[in-house]
Amino acid sequence: MRLKLLANISRSLLLARWKQTLVAAIGVTFSITMFITLLSFMSGLNDLLDGLIINRTPHIRLYNEILPAQKQAVDLVPSFHHYYNFVRSVKPKNDLLQIRNSEAIVNSLAKDSRVLGVAPKVTVPVFYNIGNIDLTGIINGIDVEAEARLFLFKDYVTEGNYIDLKNIPNSIILGKSAAEKMLANIGDMIQVTTAKGNPIQLKVVGYFQSGLQEIDKVQSYCSINTAQKMLGESNTYITDIQVKLKNILQAPQLSNEYAHLYDTEAVDIQTANSQFETGSKVRSLISYAVGITLLVVAGFGIYNILNMMIYEKMDSIAILKATGFSGLDVQRIFIGIALFIGIFGGLLGLLFGFGLSAFIDQIPFNTAALPTIKTYPINYNPSYYIIGTVFSILTTYLAGYFPARKASKVDPVVIIRGK
Repeated sequence: MRLKLLANISRSLLLARWKQTLVAAIGVTFSITMFITLLSFMSGLNDLLDGLIINRTPHIRLYNEILPAQKQAVDLVPSFHHYYNFVRSVKPKNDLLQIRNSEAIVNSLAKDSRVLGVAPKVTVPVFYNIGNIDLTGIINGIDVEAEARLFLFKDYVTEGNYIDLKNIPNSIILGKSAAEKMLANIGDMIQVTTAKGNPIQLKVVGYFQSGLQEIDKVQSYCSINTAQKMLGESNTYITDIQVKLKNILQAPQLSNEYAHLYDTEAVDIQTANSQFETGSKVRSLISYAVGITLLVVAGFGIYNILNMMIYEKMDSIAILKATGFSGLDVQRIFIGIALFIGIFGGLLGLLFGFGLSAFIDQIPFNTAALPTIKTYPINYNPSYYIIGTVFSILTTYLAGYFPARKASKVDPVVIIRGK
């Protein structure tokens, strides 16, 4: 009964100053709306930019790098073991880029419960022959079906059918920028020359566009069999093994494990793209900082309005305390006013934030650099709405607590005597 009476008094005070109450609620609504919209858009943008890297990058890449021998011939002579040996102009080992026992490694990785999938690859440095001009490039020989399943290869093929690489011998999907340089249309035959000087004719069956123009200028794709044929190698020749994990956070740990287990070089996605990941974190941090600042500013607005309300309602507060209401009751009345403003404004903010995000999600966003993106990116993560709700209630509670505490300490005798 007493709580109902306190609620009625809070409502009366709210309606008596409804314009100020409405201004405070609009401040909370605007803050929550912009908080939700900003985080949803910035997070969607981060996902888009991360996708350009993550979708096309293996979580772990196994490869064989040509490095100088760690031990020189002089180190193997027993009589020189106790000497410091200085050897200059050390040349790399006479070794191949091929991963030894690649088939066994692929089968072993495929059976690992932590691995989502494995895609072997053959990297072929080439020259695109255009008349008397040679353009440098890289052709990736891929397992077409594995590449499409694990790295969304088909989503980046803007023209032509990706499966043609598997079905049509000696075919190639050119990077969009490389095709424009060579004026190569789908169905044309182009000639490339490997670093060993082997020329080969390839049929263009499609265009590939990653969204990174510098990559699309040099990078193209063919089947593994075609790449092995270009190099004059057997069907066991593999230069890269791409691993996609079920949990990307395990990549650094498993990278070291696989490097020692299979005696290859290994690099994880976090190490390979550390600068890009840092940029995503900074953008997210800025979004949260701006959103929380908006909520704090709205909280100060509520604080000022309640302070003015208490100042103007000193007589009413004195009468309440003189008729038996305790200081705690008065404090509850004004905290109730603040919470009502926060909850009402917060709910409207969540609704408007979702609506504004949905509106932005429908705005066309067409760019040649990102052919798979049709509208502005939005991330509808429920955690943003939960954070917005918690902060709206918390900031308005704190904004109401201090004025309410001040009101609870009003001495009714002093107020009435002053009148």
